Amino acid sequence: MVKKILLLGDDRLYEKSEAVKEEELAVLEPVVKDLHDTLLDFRAKYHAGRAVAAPQIGVFKRMLYMHIEKPVVFYNPVLLFPDDDKMEVLDDCMSFPGLKVKVERYRRCIIQYKNERWEDCELSLEGDLAELIQHEYDHLDGILATMRAIDNKSFSMV
Repeated sequence: MVKKILLLGDDRLYEKSEAVKEEELAVLEPVVKDLHDTLLDFRAKYHAGRAVAAPQIGVFKRMLYMHIEKPVVFYNPVLLFPDDDKMEVLDDCMSFPGLKVKVERYRRCIIQYKNERWEDCELSLEGDLAELIQHEYDHLDGILATMRAIDNKSFSMV
């Protein structure tokens, strides 16, 4: 079911999410479907959107949903950075469509997570996918791209 995306200014976006427990997987299956439906609905409306974090639809669990070539659910992700190489990017967000924010992100990252079978997984990402995952991961800690702006002139409307 398509869920309402929490928008910039909603205090709930600043909440830190709780870890997912293995015994919650069955209960969270409908949330995965909601994340999927919400992402595809946003994509149809705005021609953008590759991933969404559960807190953006009001579910404060540490889970991310990415759909590029195929859907991937990340439960309890942990980010690691193999080096200090960073890049400046214009970040956008489903919680503030039409606004871009210039931020600095790591060029490469490693995401460790549990999959839908509760298996340990690891994925190495770089460039725009590394930026995407860092952005979504921030939502789990109640951090928005607006809070990572390089300076007070880092905002632009699309």
